[in-house]
Amino acid sequence: MELVGRDDQLDLLRRLLAEPLSYGSAVLVRGAPGIGKTALLAATAHVAEGLGYQVLRTSGVEAESEIPYAGLQRVLRPLGAGRAGLAASHQLALDTALGHAGAGVRDIFLVALAVLNLLADAAAVAPVLVLADDVQWLDDATADVLAFVARRVGTEPVVMVGAAREGYRSRLNSDELTSVILDPLTDGQATELLADRAPDLRPTAHRRLLAEAAGNPLALTELSRTLGASADPHISQLPLTERLERAFTDRLETLPDLTRGLLRIAALSDSGSLPEIYRATREFTGMAAGPDDVDPAVRVQLVQVIGTELRFGHPLMRSAIHQTMPTGIRHGAHAALAAVLDEDPDRQLRHRAAAADKPEESVAAALEDAAHRAARRGGIAAAVAALEQAAVLSEDAGRRAERLLRAADFAVELGRPETVTRLLDQALTGPLSRRQHATVVWLRGSFDEGLHSHASGAVSLTALAEEVAAEDHALALRILWSAAQLCFWSDPGPGGRRKVLEAAERLELDERDPWRLAICAYAAPIDRGSFLLHRARHVEPKEGDDGRTYRMLSTASLLAGGFDLARVFSAAGGAPLRAQGRLGLLARTVGADAWSALVVGDLGAAIAATEESRRLARETSQTMMYGLMTATAAKLAALRGEVDSALRLAEEAEEIGLPAGARPVLATASMARGLAALGAGRFEEAFGHLRRLHDPADPAFQVALRLTAVGDLVDAATHCGQLEAALPIVMELEEVATVTTAPVLHADLRLVRALLAADEDADLLFTAALGADLTAWPLIRARTHLLYGEWLRRRRRSVESRDHLRAARDMFDALGAIPWGERARQELRASGETSRRRTPDARDQLTAHELQIVRLAADGLTNREIGQRLYLSHRTVSSHLHRIFPKLGVVSRTELRTVVSALR
Repeated sequence: MELVGRDDQLDLLRRLLAEPLSYGSAVLVRGAPGIGKTALLAATAHVAEGLGYQVLRTSGVEAESEIPYAGLQRVLRPLGAGRAGLAASHQLALDTALGHAGAGVRDIFLVALAVLNLLADAAAVAPVLVLADDVQWLDDATADVLAFVARRVGTEPVVMVGAAREGYRSRLNSDELTSVILDPLTDGQATELLADRAPDLRPTAHRRLLAEAAGNPLALTELSRTLGASADPHISQLPLTERLERAFTDRLETLPDLTRGLLRIAALSDSGSLPEIYRATREFTGMAAGPDDVDPAVRVQLVQVIGTELRFGHPLMRSAIHQTMPTGIRHGAHAALAAVLDEDPDRQLRHRAAAADKPEESVAAALEDAAHRAARRGGIAAAVAALEQAAVLSEDAGRRAERLLRAADFAVELGRPETVTRLLDQALTGPLSRRQHATVVWLRGSFDEGLHSHASGAVSLTALAEEVAAEDHALALRILWSAAQLCFWSDPGPGGRRKVLEAAERLELDERDPWRLAICAYAAPIDRGSFLLHRARHVEPKEGDDGRTYRMLSTASLLAGGFDLARVFSAAGGAPLRAQGRLGLLARTVGADAWSALVVGDLGAAIAATEESRRLARETSQTMMYGLMTATAAKLAALRGEVDSALRLAEEAEEIGLPAGARPVLATASMARGLAALGAGRFEEAFGHLRRLHDPADPAFQVALRLTAVGDLVDAATHCGQLEAALPIVMELEEVATVTTAPVLHADLRLVRALLAADEDADLLFTAALGADLTAWPLIRARTHLLYGEWLRRRRRSVESRDHLRAARDMFDALGAIPWGERARQELRASGETSRRRTPDARDQLTAHELQIVRLAADGLTNREIGQRLYLSHRTVSSHLHRIFPKLGVVSRTELRTVVSALR
């Protein structure tokens, strides 16, 4: 279709293509069917080719929407030779996804990284334009891969432009995407188009067509052919899309019988191959078909032939034929396609299933097998569709339910609560075993950490786990794990936590079983904290472990207060997750490292880990995890003295956490607000925020995380006259310390005892606090030096105070806790000693993302290895380092290592 009335939109795309600063842009053209999206994409391709771009094309086809990577095959076809330059693991992932190898792909993101590197390598030769038409019909795997690439092309010479119908929900967020809206043509533009396409229309017909077409270019073109041809007076009252489909089917009825049969086969086929369509048409009609039978459809512009492929002139033409086909004829056409696809078993199976008009267990079983094959290739959406269809064709009610529940379990992986609900509702329409009913209840709570879905939360899940324990031990364990995690995100109270613990003990797991240790830590981090920390150090993952053991133990150790141990487990668990491309789980593992690094005072690592975890949580649609990491970013900003950022991020986190009552999110946000106020010297405000963490009635109360903030609480209290209000909290935590060995709590309490002591006892207590082994807790050591120095100066022992204040200043400077370093400087000045200013370092000069790359480069990783670790192309890494070196004033990786070593 000729491009009419879209000059502004084409100019925008032309500027994006011509401007190197626009590299990495992602554009989505939106509009109604027939509004001119395809024509705009074609014009964009023409411009790009004139500018030297390599243009890669794909388009969604409704019949292919459940075939994993069908759209990606078309994008990558011209890049086949480039696969040889990929890492072996990426070659294998890509070959498996595209059906060229039989290995499994644990996660689609590994495939996506391979595609990213393939495109980046191609773009090093010539800039690349990726065009995707009818995005709303792309298979899920392709859409996920393209969204992943769009987020990461960065400064690569790659531009991505897609087109989708109105109402399509993009996988990219609004800040990651430029939207181009195609509105209807103006009357003047429509008149110009009509004058070209239908110059002989009478004025009355011209006015009627303008009104009916409503500025839609396809409607102006197609309805002008049939205006007045229909005797149905209600045609003009139909929605425009339906009128267009009616126009296409009216045209179909004028064709010879054999041509109509051929078009029906083509409309249902997930391939445009003419030889295949000819064979299926013969099977369907009993008559041989060939090029002469296609010609009538070409002449009336329903289809076009390109080489040996048949393509419909517009997707509405295909859908019109599909929707108006009687059920019996449609089943017959699918059966004909199945009969000619012996060499493609998966496609044959889809058509066999579509041809079935009653339950057929052999087909259902084959679909179930196909679902698991699709899942191994990363085609989780295809697995859901196949299992749902298998359920429809199941002859046995129990198998039907099992297939629906498995489909719902896969849908949880996709992050689609509406699909999960629909599948579970279908399962409930038939008889369910006790185990299956328990699975329904459990799966309903699989989103937003279960906060919205379980009326009585952890207690009801615990009861559910105990109901099925005898019948299905593994399911009981998974349900109990969900209950334990709810003890982290909400607060079931001491009774609820006790029920979870008792249920875990009745499962009779080994004392070092990671499931048992993690459940204990989540359900009762204080009562079972010592139990966990003692045993976790001796856990050995079983052979074939995919990182689950370390992943579970990282967050478990964090909750038990063993932040140094949590970091060890996070590093060990993150490596296999990166290799497998399991970014959803990686977001949580890296998040545990970020929180832990922040507590111990490794702010450089915390900056990098927080940014990565937050980005991955957003990308993998983990709303509460994103909220928690946003609150963690707020806390980090507060420690860095970036008050405006801290408050903005805290507010964003609270907007996510408050409606759901997500206690870790609200606790961390409250810490961030308290630290921001404390760093700015607003002590009473700081005390108010930090006090909330210790009030069980406050939604910011979180039984484990509050143990990290008692030192800051008492620091604020001593400066604003609120010691009396802080004492009950300290006394309670002293009792808690008799139960748990949590290192961070005991280190903080040693400092607090000194702050609260009488003058004659404080010296010894400060000395004892500094004499403890604080090697793993530099932030607490620095704070202890600061508060001891302040205490000495206020007792007119200025000379003695200076050693501690200098130590505090230097340690806070090294850690990057800027407000506390300045506070130490102010105290030194008050003691009579001038103090040099802090020298900015890499943490001040680089973004969080750049800092992460720099740390890995300083560790000796190559650009390709950094790219594999961070899921970036190696060329993007190189581009980042090219900009980073001048910022830091270095010219080599050796000098870079020197700069970064100062931060550790």
